[in-house]
Amino acid sequence: MEVPGSSKKMIATQAEMVEARVPLAYRDQCAHLLIPLNKCRQSEFYLPWKCEGERHAYEKCEYELVMERMLQMQKIREQEEAKSKQSQKQGTNAIPLIPKTANA
Repeated sequence: MEVPGSSKKMIATQAEMVEARVPLAYRDQCAHLLIPLNKCRQSEFYLPWKCEGERHAYEKCEYELVMERMLQMQKIREQEEAKSKQSQKQGTNAIPLIPKTANA
């Protein structure tokens, strides 16, 4: 399944995530790594030194998603800045959202 705006595909299906009881907030492109991590955690009684490989893979996937979103937001900001600079160069006087007062 393709997720718009992301380079990663959804690997885990909705049925798999429901069966594994993955909370809605965690049903993203890294859910396929969270399912075995949670199974490992339950079988190892949540000992912090267990399941390190699974945890590292899941956290790396989440980090990559965050970095991808940050890059997308940076591109959007750059486009908005370019648009505002272009409109200022053209001399269009946009109506300000906050009016300037006499004291300002």
